[in-house]
Amino acid sequence: MVSVLLPLLFLLGPAVPQETPAGHYSLSFLYTGLSKPSVGFPSFQAIAYLNDQPFFRYDSVSRKAEPLDPWGQVEGMEDWEKESQLQKAREDIFMETLKNIMDYYKDGKGSHTFQGVFGCELRSDRSSGAFWRYAYDGQDFIEFNKEIPAWVPLDPAAQNVKQTWEREAVYVQRAKAYLEEECPGMLQRYLQHGQKYLDRRDAPAVSLSSHTAPGSTRTLKCLAYDFYPREIRLHWTQDGAMQESKSGELVLPSGNGTYQSWVVVGVPPQDTAPHTCHVEHISLAQPLAVLWDERRGAGAGWDMETQPQ
Repeated sequence: MVSVLLPLLFLLGPAVPQETPAGHYSLSFLYTGLSKPSVGFPSFQAIAYLNDQPFFRYDSVSRKAEPLDPWGQVEGMEDWEKESQLQKAREDIFMETLKNIMDYYKDGKGSHTFQGVFGCELRSDRSSGAFWRYAYDGQDFIEFNKEIPAWVPLDPAAQNVKQTWEREAVYVQRAKAYLEEECPGMLQRYLQHGQKYLDRRDAPAVSLSSHTAPGSTRTLKCLAYDFYPREIRLHWTQDGAMQESKSGELVLPSGNGTYQSWVVVGVPPQDTAPHTCHVEHISLAQPLAVLWDERRGAGAGWDMETQPQ
């Protein structure tokens, strides 16, 4: 079933973006293979990340590893032609792996997904961490434990994978060396060129708006956007008392390397007292306090915007 999986130990390189504490840096890859992709979707896609920032993208349609902004502006980060060839080799192996797993379950005509996620990190205390795992149809499949070291099967079909990958000790040692030596070495090299992009601090712009639906309470929305890094805190107050929000603090990518978040409160129609939106972010010397005063505007549909100084 899985003899073709062996080269993955040599070809797969750095997983999903996570909030990264100050002084921590990570290099990770997310691979996704689809047996029956929808129209307009590639059957294979690889996305590389530096911390929570998409670094480059490759897919089975373009067959090119292409840097994403702002990394395309940084010279010397990578040989993109060579990287494209490497990703093409990984695509071939990855998709063959998906086919073999489907054959194991005797479901060659179904719609299935295979994902690989792996990478490493360098911490401020000079320690390092790493992970390497696979999932089939959204369920854990197999993962590498570098402390044993060994592949740990998490699915019946993965027993065959473990047996094949551990038939010779070199494959286990090669995986361990990749996570502990090669991946951190690549991350160190990337940081020499682009650490300033990961350490940057972009202050949020803030927009306040009001909306009143017929027969309902008035809604005040405080939107913070164009900020980096990701962590932010937003809340409304009235006369110094914190107001209960109608929405959680969801933080989403803006598509340009920054983030956006918002907080919403409901206000009775008869309540015209001033409200204040408070914004806390590491880029700000002190929290922003943006006042919403209904008497300053025309009510529903009136909004205001505050740019960071």
